[in-house]
Amino acid sequence: MDAVILAGGRLGPEDPLFGLTHDGNKALMSIASKPMVQWILDALSLSVAVDQISLVGVPQGTKLECKHPIILVPDQGSIIKNIKAGAKALLQTHADPEACALLISADVPAITPECIDWMVNTVNESKYDVYYCVVERKVMEKRFPGSLRSYIHLKDLEVCGGDINAVRLGVAVQEHDLVEQLTASRKNPLKQASLIGFDILSRLLVRQLSIYEAEKRISRRLNLKGRVIVNPYAEVAMDVDKLIQFEIMEKDLFESK
Repeated sequence: MDAVILAGGRLGPEDPLFGLTHDGNKALMSIASKPMVQWILDALSLSVAVDQISLVGVPQGTKLECKHPIILVPDQGSIIKNIKAGAKALLQTHADPEACALLISADVPAITPECIDWMVNTVNESKYDVYYCVVERKVMEKRFPGSLRSYIHLKDLEVCGGDINAVRLGVAVQEHDLVEQLTASRKNPLKQASLIGFDILSRLLVRQLSIYEAEKRISRRLNLKGRVIVNPYAEVAMDVDKLIQFEIMEKDLFESK
């Protein structure tokens, strides 16, 4: 399976991580003596399930290493546009738009080859348009206590969103206005729920929405066949957005060397 790494976007001076970057380029921010996106590439290099990589948003000429072929794609200005551009680059080498690709954020440097292989194997078990990963709160807090992640309270689980997902390439290049709105509000689960529908929002607020109901209703609203995957690896949801998360991850990565 191929992968799209989303490494675009720039941090502004008001962002708490801006001082750790060069000109606000978060993906190239040094963490544990490596550019953050290099940790992602290292994990992909050791994965037995990955073929080639579309790396979106890293400037041409950036020195990075990977054992798999990399297609560099310029930043398109938004996450959805970057997903489309990354998917289009991969489609140029695929005859079958039904092929799935992983979508990986550049700010989850703790991911491992095992995380990636598990996700690929799980996606390959079924035929959906979109696969969205979540991680249970108890899994996150055991592996990364004090990580300050935001959680959605469902009827059966408390979860946070993961940063390794998957999409069918032919679906990724289509226009989906609602998907763009949902992506723009990805840090605000309540706003996302209201975009999907107030019936979902009301059930979420009273903690009466199960993960199966959420999957079914969201798929219907988006007119896509989607699957929510409860991922057992906390690393896929440990993104670096705050200083405390940077400190946790740098310590963890140094210790893992």
